Amino acid sequence: MQPKLVETVVFSGETQKYINDTEWMLTYESSEVIVNSNYMKNELQRLFGLPYEKINVVPNGVNINLFNEVERDYDFRRHYAMDNEKIILFMGRLVYEKGIQNLIAAMPKILANYHDTKLIICGKGGMIDELRAQANALGLGNKVYFAGYMNAKNVQKMYKCADVSVFPSTYEPFGIVALEAMLSGTPVVVSDIGGLNEIVDHGINGMKSYAGNANSLADSILTLLFDQKLCANVIKNAQAKVKKDYNWQKIAQDTHFTYQKAICETMAERQARQIEQEKAQKRIKKANEITNLLSFKKGRQAFAQ
Repeated sequence: MQPKLVETVVFSGETQKYINDTEWMLTYESSEVIVNSNYMKNELQRLFGLPYEKINVVPNGVNINLFNEVERDYDFRRHYAMDNEKIILFMGRLVYEKGIQNLIAAMPKILANYHDTKLIICGKGGMIDELRAQANALGLGNKVYFAGYMNAKNVQKMYKCADVSVFPSTYEPFGIVALEAMLSGTPVVVSDIGGLNEIVDHGINGMKSYAGNANSLADSILTLLFDQKLCANVIKNAQAKVKKDYNWQKIAQDTHFTYQKAICETMAERQARQIEQEKAQKRIKKANEITNLLSFKKGRQAFAQ
């Protein structure tokens, strides 16, 4: 049986039970299982009791040429912030687990230390009204801008316009947006959780913050805003890591290897069954020969009498 990609999703009630049962069956029956991070590998091992060696980590990737010939568009940038303002960017769905509420909560501390900053939130989702209300309640109306959904071209432009990209998730199996930001040349701040925690090395190719902690988030963002030398090193290392570890050629090779391993194991299992069947047939044949021989001997003895 060929390996399958399995990822857990949180639901409730009968739907949750059905999903859990189906996922368990798929992982149990699969020769190999592919997940996109060590975090998900640990989750599957914990939830389904799978052997570690059966779970293969093959991360998601990005097109390493995505930002080739894309430069900072200052006219585009002026739609969202003034020239003197540093843009803190969030890109993603506006849902609780993405942690945007913690990023907004971090803005008063950021502004108190670095006034010329603006938070741009790109994306759509069910929390938008709640997040707007939070920003207004904190008196951040002119310092938090909800840009809404952006097409692919504008996403590229926005990454190039940003000074810091922030992904403060409270739950994140992988975090492909962080890879896009790193590749674009924007320093990133991520939560120390899930797949994000594996992508970023603190102070080397990005900054981390404690998940759900607005104060920690503000500190990491301010560190990048004040330290341009650190930003330059982070950007250089981040782009190198993405191009080395998250290009599609490497990911395709790793996936191909996993399929080869699964196919070889399947063939080995088939050969082992065939050998066992042949041995069983030989044992039956030998037992029949012995039975026939004993019957023949008894027949001769009866005839002699």
